Amino acid sequence: MKILITGGSGFIGTNVVEFYLSKGWEVRNIDIKEPKQAEAAGCWVKCDITDEAALMAAVQEFNPEYIIHLAARTDLEGKTVEDYKANTVGVENILKAAAMLNGLRKILITSSMLVCHTGYIPKDQFDYAPTTRYGESKVITENTVWTHKPACDWAILRPTSMWGPWFGVPYRNFFDIVKAGRYFHIGHRSCTKTYGYIGNAVYQIDRILMTQTVDEADKVFYLGDQPPVFIEEWANQIAAELGRRVPRVPFWMMRCAALVGDVLLRMGIPFPMSSFRLRNMTTDNIVPLDNTYRVAPHPPVDRLTAIQRTLDWMEKVG
Repeated sequence: MKILITGGSGFIGTNVVEFYLSKGWEVRNIDIKEPKQAEAAGCWVKCDITDEAALMAAVQEFNPEYIIHLAARTDLEGKTVEDYKANTVGVENILKAAAMLNGLRKILITSSMLVCHTGYIPKDQFDYAPTTRYGESKVITENTVWTHKPACDWAILRPTSMWGPWFGVPYRNFFDIVKAGRYFHIGHRSCTKTYGYIGNAVYQIDRILMTQTVDEADKVFYLGDQPPVFIEEWANQIAAELGRRVPRVPFWMMRCAALVGDVLLRMGIPFPMSSFRLRNMTTDNIVPLDNTYRVAPHPPVDRLTAIQRTLDWMEKVG
């Protein structure tokens, strides 16, 4: 099998490339950045997905049977949607390139759970409620797919909060802080969120790719684990594996720190806490995973094993 993965040098992409290489597939990674793993260097082609001509040439030259489109700008620092051309122009370009392939069997286009803000449960796959420019850009991603539907089978992926080997900010920071003994519970206001271990997400991506998803009423698949994670319990599990206990501080103290952070951030001074972050840390965010679990009902890694594998990886890479 020949599979093209855009953004294969990113967090999710690194794990997806590793998975399909291990299956013996012929893999092509299109990314502007080098792969994180040396063994993946041979399948990498440097290409900016916003460069239509270059992307078209790279896709046609490889002529894949499957495409997983992961390439995107994913930070929240953009001031306007124009700052996220990879999520708008880039998606248009990959769909144009896919339309030129006669042997393409399926394409997956990656969006984000942030097409809806934290705590908002969408009524259907067209119900959007973004509060960031990044989220708005991913709404454009999805609308672009619906406007230019691929001729082959297709689906839209919405990753939730992903963690595990090769992750970066902010969830790597969470593990680092717990590991350093600097994490604490915020009063008794811990929340419950849908998170996803990367090993299970790769399994879900593969099952969605290999399963026909032709019903247009069921084209959007969140990536994440069930049941959702009670953050306090998760932190305690990580700490226990490290031989630590997580302390607790009063909520009012964190509220004061957040207000100080708001002022400092407006002055351009970095600070680890803000009202936005505190609100996110204390607001439930549970997304619907029923359709994903219908297609991929048996995620291979339980949470404790996932924590142990993540900590082992962190120890290895430093």
